[in-house]
Amino acid sequence: MEQYHALLKDILANGEVKDDRTGVGTISVFARQLRFDLKKGFPAVTTKRLAWKAVVGELLWFLEGSSDERRLAEITHGTRDSSKNTIWTGNAQAPYWTPNAKYDGDLGRVYGVQWRDWNGGYDQLMSLVDGLKTDPTGRRHILTAWNVSELGQMALPPCHVMSQYYVSKSGKLSCHMYQRSVDVFLGLPFNIASYALLTHLLAHHCGLGVGELIISTGDTHIYKDHVEQVKEQLQREPFKLPTLVLNSLKTDIFEMTPQDIALRDYQSHDTIKARMAV
Repeated sequence: MEQYHALLKDILANGEVKDDRTGVGTISVFARQLRFDLKKGFPAVTTKRLAWKAVVGELLWFLEGSSDERRLAEITHGTRDSSKNTIWTGNAQAPYWTPNAKYDGDLGRVYGVQWRDWNGGYDQLMSLVDGLKTDPTGRRHILTAWNVSELGQMALPPCHVMSQYYVSKSGKLSCHMYQRSVDVFLGLPFNIASYALLTHLLAHHCGLGVGELIISTGDTHIYKDHVEQVKEQLQREPFKLPTLVLNSLKTDIFEMTPQDIALRDYQSHDTIKARMAV
């Protein structure tokens, strides 16, 4: 994850101070790219603790096609109880969104809905899986959440806008994801882990190996109130990358549970707390 540290340093050294939608303010650069060879280990950040349970819960929630923040709590924590927060709780309870919510926890037509029910009927994810199986050399293996006509129906417009998948001659699956807006301290380690996991799950489902994860970013920023935390993280030395372990007896991506997914030999430094801008 040295390139993640290099990106943090790049932003501190070269970023512009800008105002932003949240009112917090950022230090921002534009258009960067990270590449991870998934055969060399799972790209989990080690210089602070990765919220792995939350990564797995959110991705399975996306795959399910849910828009219910309380369903995410159920997948992640095993209960819908209001005492259990998720990474989407702040968005679900944001004053700008709650008047639009149809029920407590409704987030509107966010990522998972777009993946599984585009424009009220088209299942992009199923189409992607079928395409990878039947036409691996195809150039249309794309998953997108940026549905322009429905952006106003979402508690948060998608940050990771789209991803494209590529199968090599040797049967290795790679993913290239584009992210329009990137909270590099809090969000990016989570996004890296999530798309690495998605690539592994798709490969597992389709009988493929894994290749690379490539992430291209748009507005790539550190929030002003994260700067001290970033400096603390940059003083830490990374540990060896862990290994992802999937249940070999279950290959269907649509049947996976948190118990079927694990990180082996994950060693990290302590958590560094920071406030999420909403």
